[in-house]
Amino acid sequence: MQSSPHKSPGRVAGLGPALVSALAFGGSGVAAKPLIEAGLDPLHVVWLRVAGAALVLLPVAWRHRALVMRRPALLAGFGLLAVAGVQACYFAAIARIPVGVALLVEYLGPALLLGWVRFVQRRSVSRAAAVGVVLAVAGLACVVEVWAGLGFDAVGLLLALGAACCQVGYFVLSDHGGDGDEPVDPVGVVAYGLLVGAGLLTVVASPWTMDWQVLTGRAELAGAAVPAALLLAWIVLVATVAAYLTGVLSVRRLSPQVAGVVACLEAVVATVLAWVLLGEHLSTPQIVGGAVVLLGAFIAQTSTPKAAPAAPVAGGGGAPVGAEGELSRESRPA
Repeated sequence: MQSSPHKSPGRVAGLGPALVSALAFGGSGVAAKPLIEAGLDPLHVVWLRVAGAALVLLPVAWRHRALVMRRPALLAGFGLLAVAGVQACYFAAIARIPVGVALLVEYLGPALLLGWVRFVQRRSVSRAAAVGVVLAVAGLACVVEVWAGLGFDAVGLLLALGAACCQVGYFVLSDHGGDGDEPVDPVGVVAYGLLVGAGLLTVVASPWTMDWQVLTGRAELAGAAVPAALLLAWIVLVATVAAYLTGVLSVRRLSPQVAGVVACLEAVVATVLAWVLLGEHLSTPQIVGGAVVLLGAFIAQTSTPKAAPAAPVAGGGGAPVGAEGELSRESRPA
């Protein structure tokens, strides 16, 4: 089946935001790790990131205040999973294991997405999708070097896996609410998701115990002393505000599975930056394993099953996973 011609420009326009989002998200780890090494707790860095971004988007939240009554569960779910969950697990993971390894583990998300389709929705998945999952898991085994007895911190790996689970929620909820007579504005979802995430993280992170003096000093990045405040500004404005806004817009214009494939570039960007700026070199088996993880993620994302009756998630209509033809207006058959 072919899509109608007027949908093609939407797909093309969606690739730009998807690329920007992948690049912006990819730079978060290398900016955050120096702050953590300078003395900030990972949860405090996450709180600064999310609270700062929420403050920047506060005028946007006010403009879309009607969303609080219209879709409270969607906003709460986005804040819990796509904001607080992903960021807290990821930043806690990179405090214990290399940035590249943490992000490659996180990209088991597409495999977990297929697991949701098969075991929660109880729908069959294609053989190609199953192959993608197997490749992703096999590649992950190389990344963590299982033959060496899991040389990485086990807690760090579990935290990265938690980020992978929350990443599924990010792609699901980013697309959720885009259809219907009154689609939810994705910018409003991001703004309120950050506010909800900031509120949750305030309780968990206890920012009043933070060593605020770290932010007035410098942190070491690539052998140079960089103002800690500059690193924080990058994390808030680029790696959070810009990354989330462009990411959600790309999912709406493409589809969760296509946006997810482009988002795989985030792992490449983060790994290369960590290698160059943080000196976190990966071995040859890890590089090969990382490529296999991304290949498996690509196959899993592009082999999702055909449309089926939608199941509601987070208090609204629509489908909870990236099933082809059912989540995005752009991916519906003509």
